[in-house]
Amino acid sequence: MGLDKSFLAGLFDAAVAAADPVQALRAHLPERPEGRTVVIGLGKGAAQLAQAFEQLWDGPLEGVVVTRYGYGAPCATLRVMEAAHPVPDAAGMAASEALFDAVRGLTEHDLVVALVCGGGSALLPAPPDGLTLAEEQALNRALLASGAPIGVMNAIRKHASRIKGGRLAAACAPARVVSLIVSDVPGDDPAQVASGPTVPDAVDARAALAMIAAWKIALPETVLAHIRSAASAAPDPRDPVFARNEVHVIASARISLEAAAARAEAQGVPAVILSDAIEGEARDVGRVHAALAREVARRNRPFVAPVVMLSGGETTVTLRGDGGRGGRNTEFLLAFAQAVDGLAGIHALAADTDGIDGTEDNAGAFADGTSAGRLRDSGHDAMTALARNDAWGAFDQLGDLFSPGPTGTNVNDFRAILVRPEGHG
Repeated sequence: MGLDKSFLAGLFDAAVAAADPVQALRAHLPERPEGRTVVIGLGKGAAQLAQAFEQLWDGPLEGVVVTRYGYGAPCATLRVMEAAHPVPDAAGMAASEALFDAVRGLTEHDLVVALVCGGGSALLPAPPDGLTLAEEQALNRALLASGAPIGVMNAIRKHASRIKGGRLAAACAPARVVSLIVSDVPGDDPAQVASGPTVPDAVDARAALAMIAAWKIALPETVLAHIRSAASAAPDPRDPVFARNEVHVIASARISLEAAAARAEAQGVPAVILSDAIEGEARDVGRVHAALAREVARRNRPFVAPVVMLSGGETTVTLRGDGGRGGRNTEFLLAFAQAVDGLAGIHALAADTDGIDGTEDNAGAFADGTSAGRLRDSGHDAMTALARNDAWGAFDQLGDLFSPGPTGTNVNDFRAILVRPEGHG
């Protein structure tokens, strides 16, 4: 499996390189303003975006960016703060206030550049009056355990926040805000990235309550009461306060998948992109991808081997176990490995492009047709590991975790499934 691991890891590298902060920002730099340039940033790749912006910007600037613990990068002028992800903490509260302080007292001649990428929802807790950090933490835990798609989670989060849903952009007025966004959400809706602190959307509280009911999300009663109240109303995208603002998606899963496909074909392996916006329960999506791989391996349809099938998007995990470790990419792969058990010529990598899958230090893992059998031989069982949401433990046992470290960007999940002709290797 060594050569195939190297091939798949190379595709991941190409996908990450396509979202390189310098290259992504270069084509979207705004014109210098008459007044001040204030940079605000948030997300797991925010510090690297800030570094790149400092390198590219020809003029004075100031500001604050917030990233996850361990994801910081040195900046010459901009202040870099770190906070907890995926469950917010007090450092995130302080970071939210620092962002508000950075944009206070601006004029219509000033420019705010917002560098936004995935992870910002958890990094910027800002509970509204009447709610506490503990209640926002409980909200996040409930959302993470629910299995709801990212769009649902972010629509709910913005109704229990002072900073999400366009509220941070409103606080910048009358300055002009240019949001430069690295999308990690299926469909690349900029209002969904990091729950849209600088990009309002039209999802109202009634819709958020319907989502809570549909996904049976158990929220604290105080949070529910706030969302039901008039105080939860988010800014209207049609509000004149946003009229001068600009929004640009500068990197996305689509662009990264196209780069990975080009890398594969340069090495003589045809590539197909299934979708850049796949959502759903990770284990179910894994089984569907496995069904496609089996069909190619056995019948050369709908694609002819050799081929690498690529996909992006963001799956979800509904917590069922009691203490298992793992993330959505490892859970996807464990279900995939079960479904291709015993089939030769099938190799897969699933990983988060930010370098971290879940709460551990791996981005994802590798799997092939021998994974489930090797797990049994070691005295473990894939079904039991899935029942406990312990995909990390399974792939750690096999020595097949993929740990490139923080990448400095985040364009969601990357999945590559290589199918060789029957008998290969």
